[in-house]
Amino acid sequence: MKIIRLLIFVPLSILILLGVLGLWADYKVSDFSKGKNFNQVDDIPYNKVGLVLGTSKYRVSGGINLYFKYRIDAAVELFNHGKIDFILVSGDNSTPSYNEPKQFMEELIKRGIPKEKIFLDYAGFRTLDSMIRAYKVFGQHSITVISQKFHNERAIYLAEHNDMKTIGFNAKDVTKSYGFKTMIREYLARIRAILDVWFKTQPKFLGKEIIIA
Repeated sequence: MKIIRLLIFVPLSILILLGVLGLWADYKVSDFSKGKNFNQVDDIPYNKVGLVLGTSKYRVSGGINLYFKYRIDAAVELFNHGKIDFILVSGDNSTPSYNEPKQFMEELIKRGIPKEKIFLDYAGFRTLDSMIRAYKVFGQHSITVISQKFHNERAIYLAEHNDMKTIGFNAKDVTKSYGFKTMIREYLARIRAILDVWFKTQPKFLGKEIIIA
């Protein structure tokens, strides 16, 4: 009986602990970014560079990924309104067959963004990597991050704890049913973000400076 109780108690305790930590991390990250996220293009201050956080163009189940589509829409809107001069796309290119930055660039060009105004960061494996690399590799001390609000909040939290002034432009979000799995992962990602700040985690790769001009 004791073994059975332990088998039930230990996993349950872990789930409760993760739940509490997730709620605390969610509040902490959201609260930190208050006043730094913008929904309307007319309200957001100018920055030289807008950083689009990568995601896959297509869903595993098929069809366009709305997170991708809405981030493209947001980046184009900012550029066309003169709120940014360049677009830096940071995403995963860990295998030859998976290239988030290239997919974004191709779509941005289709939408009228000049190729010379687009820079690609192929080593944005995590949001942490994307933000710190924008500072240490691409030389941006102040930047506008472009993604959905929940993602921007975490990006701002990570960036500003690494000496980078950051504001967010919120791309249109998806429905709760569409983004349910993503939001579950986000709770865990926010716990990890706080741990990354505590332990001063650095990107997997840095490299030579790339000048955006």
